[in-house]
Amino acid sequence: MATQKDTIEIGIIGAGGMGRFYANKLSQAGWKKQDRHLKYRMTTKGILLLLLLLLFINICDLPSKYESLKEDFKDTKINVLPDGFHVSRRCDWIMYAVEAEYIDSVVSTYGPASKIGAVVGGQTSVKQPEIDALVKYLPSDVHIVSCHSMHGPGVDPKNQPLVVIRQRATDEKYQLVLNILECFESNIVHLSAEEHDRITADTQAVTHAAFLTMGSAWRANHQFPWLLPRLVGGIENVKVNVALRIYSNKWHVYAGLAIMNPTAKIQIAQYAKSVADLFKLMIQEKETEFRARIKAAGDHVFGGLQKDHVPILLSDQILDEFSLSNIPSDVRIPNSHLSLLAMVDCWYALKLNPYDHMVCQTPLFRLWMGITEYLFRSPMMLEDTIQAALYRKEIRSDDMEFVTCARGWAECVDLGSMEGYQKRFTATADFFRDRFSDSNIVGNKMIAMISKNMHKTGEEKK
Repeated sequence: MATQKDTIEIGIIGAGGMGRFYANKLSQAGWKKQDRHLKYRMTTKGILLLLLLLLFINICDLPSKYESLKEDFKDTKINVLPDGFHVSRRCDWIMYAVEAEYIDSVVSTYGPASKIGAVVGGQTSVKQPEIDALVKYLPSDVHIVSCHSMHGPGVDPKNQPLVVIRQRATDEKYQLVLNILECFESNIVHLSAEEHDRITADTQAVTHAAFLTMGSAWRANHQFPWLLPRLVGGIENVKVNVALRIYSNKWHVYAGLAIMNPTAKIQIAQYAKSVADLFKLMIQEKETEFRARIKAAGDHVFGGLQKDHVPILLSDQILDEFSLSNIPSDVRIPNSHLSLLAMVDCWYALKLNPYDHMVCQTPLFRLWMGITEYLFRSPMMLEDTIQAALYRKEIRSDDMEFVTCARGWAECVDLGSMEGYQKRFTATADFFRDRFSDSNIVGNKMIAMISKNMHKTGEEKK
C-alpha cells in the first residue's frame, strides 16, 4: 500500500535561507513524489529506471535564478522548477518562503494557479499580511495552513518552537501539514495570525532592535567590542556574539518583522524611549529616582519567579568560554548595561511579562531573556551596573551613542522605510563583516548549549 510520503507532492516557492532549509529537511525525511509523466517510460529495466527518475521536493525562485538554482541543487533529491506556476499546478502542499515585503505580490501572481484541494501556507515572520494575501488570492477550493519556524536556517529545529496557523482547512488537510512538519522534531504551537504577530512583536522585534542598536553604536564609535575590557566575559559575550550574528544575516529578515507588524512599532518606540529616559536620569545622577525605576521594572518582570525557577543561562564562568576576545575575563570592568536596563523598563512600561511568551521563544530571545534575568537576579552585578550607569563618566559617550542609535532605529521603523532600514543595517554589517564567521561558530555553540540546558530542565520537570 502506498504511504502518504509516496503520494504527496511538496512545493516551496522561494529559495532563500528558510526555503532551502525546509527543502533540505523535508527531502532528508523522505518526502518525495514520483513524476506521473514518467510512469509510461518504464522498460525491462523498469525498477532501475523508476529509481533514477524519482522527483523529490520541488522548489523554485525567481525565473531569472532558474539555471543557477538547478546548479545549486545538482546531485540532490530536490527538483528545481522554473517558477511558482509550475510549483502551484502540481503540488499538494505549497509553502511561500518569500520576504514579508513581497508576500502579497508573489501570492497574487502564483496563488490563483494553486492545484485544486492543495494546502497552501507561508513562512514569513509577519502573519497577518500573509494570511490576508492567501485569503484574497487563493481559490476557495484551496486550504490555508501557515507555519513559522521560530529560528533561522542555521539552527537545529529540534525542540524549537514551530507555530502553525489553521486559517481554513479540513481536519484531514490540517493533519497532513502536521505530518509533514513532524520531521523537524520541533515543538508545535497552535496560534492565530493575530496572536502570532502580537507575541513576535513582544519578543523578537524589541530583541532585534536592542542588538541592532548595539552594533550601530559600536560602529558609530569605531569600536570593536571584543577589544574593550568592559565588553568582555560573561553576559557581554552573549551581547557581542548575538549582535554580530544578527548582522551576518539578511537585513530583510528583521525589517519585515519590525516594519510590517503594527504592534512591533509600538514596542520598538517604547524601547527607544526607555533608553532615553534612563540616560537622562544617569547624566543628572538622580540616583534615588533611577534606583526606584529599575526596582519597579525588575519587580514587575522577575518578582513573580518561583524560588525553584531554573535560570535560562548557566554560570558566568561557562559563558566566558564563548568569547571573541583575547582579554582575560578577570580584567573586565563594570558596564552600565543600558541596553538591558532599558529592555526591562520597556516591558514594565508596556505591562508585558516576557515569561508569558516563552512558548514561542526564539534562540535569540532566549539568550536575551537569559542575560536580563542573569543581571537582575544577581544583586552584586546589578549594584555594580547601577553604580557604573550613574557615576562612571568615561562610558557616558558610549551610552549617549546608544541612545542616538536606538532613536534612529525607532524612527526608521516608524517611517516604514525599508530602504532606510537596509542602508542602516548594511553599513554596520560591512563594519563587522570580517568577524562574522568566528562569531557564528561561537554563537551556534552558545545557542546549542542554552537549548540543551532548557530541554534538560523541561524534561526534569515532567
